[in-house]
Amino acid sequence: MNDTTIALVTGANKGIGKETARQLAALGHTVLLGSRDLERGRAAARELDGDVRVLALDVTDDSSVAAAAAVVADQFGRLDVLVNNAGIALGWAVPSATSLDDVRGTYAVNVFGLVAVTNAMLPLLRRSAAGRIVNVSSDLGSLTRQQDPASPYYGQLPLVAYSSSKTAVNGITVAYAQELAAAGITVNAVNPGYCATDLNGHSGQLSAAEGARVVVRAAQVAADGPTGAFFTDGGTLPW
Repeated sequence: MNDTTIALVTGANKGIGKETARQLAALGHTVLLGSRDLERGRAAARELDGDVRVLALDVTDDSSVAAAAAVVADQFGRLDVLVNNAGIALGWAVPSATSLDDVRGTYAVNVFGLVAVTNAMLPLLRRSAAGRIVNVSSDLGSLTRQQDPASPYYGQLPLVAYSSSKTAVNGITVAYAQELAAAGITVNAVNPGYCATDLNGHSGQLSAAEGARVVVRAAQVAADGPTGAFFTDGGTLPW
């Protein structure tokens, strides 16, 4: 069996996902660059060095998810790292002005898509000697921080769709971590920080490359390392 680490990054044709793919490839991993749009995925892959391969994957489409899992199974027989990075932020309004369509649309990608991809890839992750799942979350998903007056986000970004979707991601992370601990698969959530990406109109203070660092570190956690944790670049975050 090929001993090169096989890593899949969803939503990787731009932003933090693309930089995560870049950094994982630089470590010598075979990176599957998940992209809903194949042409954009191919364009992104051409900009990256190392063994980077485009994988057609729309996390909101069950048939696309199943087809992607079949490709990975056929070409590699296993998956070592799954980075659930694909995410969107709809409904930039106060909760009472947020439409149900925006909530549904955000959850379709950030929550339901994450679960769909994870479940589809789990049989392949179980074949890994040390499977790792990294769920890209946000400190906006921390209920503790949302209610902390000392937090820079307190009262400023009550984004019911996006923030609650990331709170759901954190809960999902804990659930999978508990189920998969006996299988030796680590499952952790990460907060890349406020990065300048398309999601926020490039208004963040950090670069996508800086945000990707914590994602890559979580993807390198040892088999006996932490699981069910919420990491940020400076350590851990409260749920």
